[in-house]
Amino acid sequence: MLMMKKNTISRPSQALREALTEKINHKTKPLGALGMLESIATQIGLIQQTLTPRLNQPTMLVFAGDHGIVEAGVSPFPQAVTAQMVLNFLQGGAAINVFTLQNNMRLRVVDSGVNYEFEPTPSLINAKIAMGTRNFLIEPAMSVAQCQEAFASGAAIVDAEVADGCNVFAFGEMGIGNTSAASCLMSIVCGLPIKQCVGRGTGLDDAGLARKVDVLAHAIVQHGLDDDDAMQILATFGGFEIAMMVGAMLRAAERQCTLLIDGFITTSALLIAAKLQPNILHYCIFTHCSDEFGHKHMLKFLKVQPLLQIDLRLGEGTGAALAYPLVLAAVNFLNTMASFSSASVSEKLEIH
Repeated sequence: MLMMKKNTISRPSQALREALTEKINHKTKPLGALGMLESIATQIGLIQQTLTPRLNQPTMLVFAGDHGIVEAGVSPFPQAVTAQMVLNFLQGGAAINVFTLQNNMRLRVVDSGVNYEFEPTPSLINAKIAMGTRNFLIEPAMSVAQCQEAFASGAAIVDAEVADGCNVFAFGEMGIGNTSAASCLMSIVCGLPIKQCVGRGTGLDDAGLARKVDVLAHAIVQHGLDDDDAMQILATFGGFEIAMMVGAMLRAAERQCTLLIDGFITTSALLIAAKLQPNILHYCIFTHCSDEFGHKHMLKFLKVQPLLQIDLRLGEGTGAALAYPLVLAAVNFLNTMASFSSASVSEKLEIH
């Protein structure tokens, strides 16, 4: 079983924390004046174990998969939209294409389990587990063996990018029905009623939202899982794209990379990853708070603060791509901003 041993991800050594703090505090600014950028600079310095960190070949991984739960009427869009949007990604027409191109990020689109056979193309990583998951209202979405296969594929994708020089990953997804999967994962892991976890997804009206809540509540009761077995929770309710993202996240942290976490679906994957390997959180930057209803509760559960709150609920990794310039700014000020001594600027007087 891939990466299921306890503590394969270690907390970064804190030996450099004092030196990083001293370096930041002696920049030409009042103490703490750069706010969250200072904590991000410290975090990345500790991840890379250096006073001069670098972000190399930032890569956005967008995992796509279809969900059997769509059969239960939880989405206003047909399942075919997943494949249509993947084709849009490959043609460069989606929001994530715009934002990754703008910020000089690599974009890797991964077919984790879309119910469509794509033509081979260099722009698409074919890691298909199956033609979508099963309907978890009736049976588990996938087998544990399929879940493990998805983990291994996600890890292999990360290994290939690291070998090519990447040390910072952003994560995105596409899959009609995946807010339903994420809501169930959240409800069980966070111990919250499903009603506090469910949002409108791709635009449900009030009646559709009520139906979605009822369907997911019934599914959770039917399977009767508690929060002890993260792998079984993921296999029962997850999507292939979510499972593959978990494997990729775990490997990226294991390889001491920085992880940029997007919105609701991506954070649901991280909930599972953190359940398996709690130290993964030391490698994560939470890029925004989604407008999807449950995301703020996920962030509260994880006790983390997002960089942005600009009412996004698109997915695709768009929030992570938009926040990347702030993460880069944190590294750049640490490396290139003058210190008081180098700029011959007087520091604050000590008043007694």
